[in-house]
Amino acid sequence: MSQPESPNTTGAGAPGTLDEQAQQEMIQRIGRTLVQALPPGWSQVSVRYRSVGAHRELDAELTAPNGTEIPLAPPAELGELFARLRHGMYRENRGTWTSATYRLSRPASYSVDFDGEHEPAWENHPPHAEFAAELRLYPRAVHNIPGWLAERAGVRVPETATAVDQLRRAEVFDGTDAVGRPVNNRPALAADERDRVLEYLERAPVVLAARGYDSDRLDPTAGSSVPLTFHTDGSWIWPGAVCYYLRTHGLSPQPELVDHIRRRDFQLPYVGDEARELAVAAITEEQQS
Repeated sequence: MSQPESPNTTGAGAPGTLDEQAQQEMIQRIGRTLVQALPPGWSQVSVRYRSVGAHRELDAELTAPNGTEIPLAPPAELGELFARLRHGMYRENRGTWTSATYRLSRPASYSVDFDGEHEPAWENHPPHAEFAAELRLYPRAVHNIPGWLAERAGVRVPETATAVDQLRRAEVFDGTDAVGRPVNNRPALAADERDRVLEYLERAPVVLAARGYDSDRLDPTAGSSVPLTFHTDGSWIWPGAVCYYLRTHGLSPQPELVDHIRRRDFQLPYVGDEARELAVAAITEEQQS
């Protein structure tokens, strides 16, 4: 669900007033509030909070003992607690997080992850004015503004920061298992959307290419058939292998990249020379690190 958040509801005091002990107390209060709202027989629950400016979203999912995942309507108080925590965790020139995931397992094991660098997976995309409002409410030094936030807030980020920190890199696989085989945990795309995503990926300009091809890690019998290229749309960089595995094996790109393409309505932007050079710099730096 989504609902607007007024800065006046985030709690008393200026941003950044919660020290580490107060943060832990707030996180524990979130856990107690959540437990009181859970039905009998629950096993695990995940709560996701996303916010920028005065826009906020809160949703939850319950895992039953048999592994069934059930949507859960979280109590409204939970959103207020997350908003106060976000407000209190602001750090001067560094901003505050824009998404948090709280996981609770029976009987009392919990974890919480905060992310202020990557754009949240919005359920309802916030109005553009809220991105600028985020930087007014929680100012950041220019080099600490993520590319997605700078773009939507209309802030120009220095080129060096864009090349090093702002371009996102897509991974071909989610990882490998104990014997080195690729691991994938991505939802499949519907056939019509798959074609549109593939067209976007393949039409994006190639900014680096090597001679020859790599081997197909999902089909050893295919030989060397995976292109050793890199594409960019000015916001993301992805290997040509992402296109290959989607076309050949139906392997979806990582969900964040798919969400980015959807938000662009599958329309590839113009990628000028400056953006291409930044992508090359980012790829080169990553390969040398």
